[in-house]
Amino acid sequence: MKPCSSEDRLEQAVRTILDEIGVEKGSETYRNTPRRVAKMYLELFSGMDERNEPKMTLFSNTGYNDIIAVKKIPFYSVCAHHMLPIFGDVSVAYIPGEKIVGLSKIPRVVKFFSLRLQVQENFSEQIADYLLTKLNAKGVFVLVKARHLCLEMRGVTMPNVETVSSTARGIFETSQAKREEALQMMMIDGNP
Repeated sequence: MKPCSSEDRLEQAVRTILDEIGVEKGSETYRNTPRRVAKMYLELFSGMDERNEPKMTLFSNTGYNDIIAVKKIPFYSVCAHHMLPIFGDVSVAYIPGEKIVGLSKIPRVVKFFSLRLQVQENFSEQIADYLLTKLNAKGVFVLVKARHLCLEMRGVTMPNVETVSSTARGIFETSQAKREEALQMMMIDGNP
């Protein structure tokens, strides 16, 4: 007998949910829904598997000591409390130490941490802590702007509410001037 895979167990769980909310058994519309949802969950939560951690390409820093910012990185995640979508954008600023990172790696880090059940405060901290450690940076500042469908679709049902969180590490924690400079860079061309 073949062991049951994660996908099979997820598929069965979705089938149970559909049964409990009264979806007509055998309905052609819902016939493949459990399989599709199971595959989707494995994709949406792939960041929970540390084996999917992004590879960091680092280069020697030839003397750059100022802020580097990558702005408005779009992300999609899922709320840990209600399992509804969270989406928005992340801006990251860092001051390099001995190494700089290939710029495409920063959006990959954002994506990695977004592909798990998330709480926005933890999300911004995870990105900052990861980059600070991996880059051995002098400082990292992360700004997250997001909409939470658990706030918009249920409960208070307030559409278009934006939640903003920030996390400062290293020199951005100790220097108000550097934190303000990073925020200013993130706001060039309008709102961050």
